[in-house]
Amino acid sequence: MRRACNRRLRWAAYHWGRASVQHDAASAAYYRDLRPRGHRHGRALRSVVDRWLRILIAMLRQNTLYDASRFTVAVENGA
Repeated sequence: MRRACNRRLRWAAYHWGRASVQHDAASAAYYRDLRPRGHRHGRALRSVVDRWLRILIAMLRQNTLYDASRFTVAVENGA
């Protein structure tokens, strides 16, 4: 766990990943794919949050809204 970061931001990212694994099918599938590959719970959640951040940054750059159907296919293909 990184110590030299904003504690509130770290907790927000952790809970964002945890909640998305519980309520978003694509995130849950991504998490379930990471666990058998040797990722521990924390590392797998960080990977889920990294995925969300990549999506968020792309949305901000392209000035678009979130469309879940665009990202479900990427998870199924192993992205």
